[in-house]
Order: sequence, then structure tokens, then C-alpha cells
Amino acid sequence: MSFDPYAVVFHPSVTEKTMMLMDKNNSLEFLVRRTATKPDIKRAVEILFECEVESVNTRITKQGKRAVVKFGGDTTAEDIGMRIGVF
Repeated sequence: MSFDPYAVVFHPSVTEKTMMLMDKNNSLEFLVRRTATKPDIKRAVEILFECEVESVNTRITKQGKRAVVKFGGDTTAEDIGMRIGVF
């Protein structure tokens, strides 16, 4: 069975708080499949955006599961945000 990153990561979550995370922590927040594991989310984001992911933190809210993805290496959250149209 092939891995489908679009079945794991749904869309970015854009709020004032997540915009601060992007500036201060080089991170973006995504709404993800509730059954997705941290390694699944890391792999999906790396495939979708051709970038390096340093860490993934998740939490479950009323709206669903959210993943805060911290980028590493030469990747900046602002570049990814520009590519996916967060701004």
C-alpha cells in the first residue's frame, strides 16, 4: 500500500497564535487526520513541501487533531507559508 500524504495532512491552521509560532519558532500548525502518528505527519509534510522537519507536536481539540510542525535545516516556515498561501 502506498503512502498518501494528502490523507494525513488536511490544511494549515492560521490564527494570530500560529503566526507568532511561525516567526518565533519556525513552525506551522496543520489540521491532520486524527489517527495519524507523529512519524506519519513528519513524513507527509516532508513529502508535500520537500523540506526538513525537526519535530512534530500534536494535540486534539474539538475541531480535530492539530500538529505543530517545526522545520529544521535551511527550511523556514515563512517560505512554506508563502508556497501554500498562508499570507
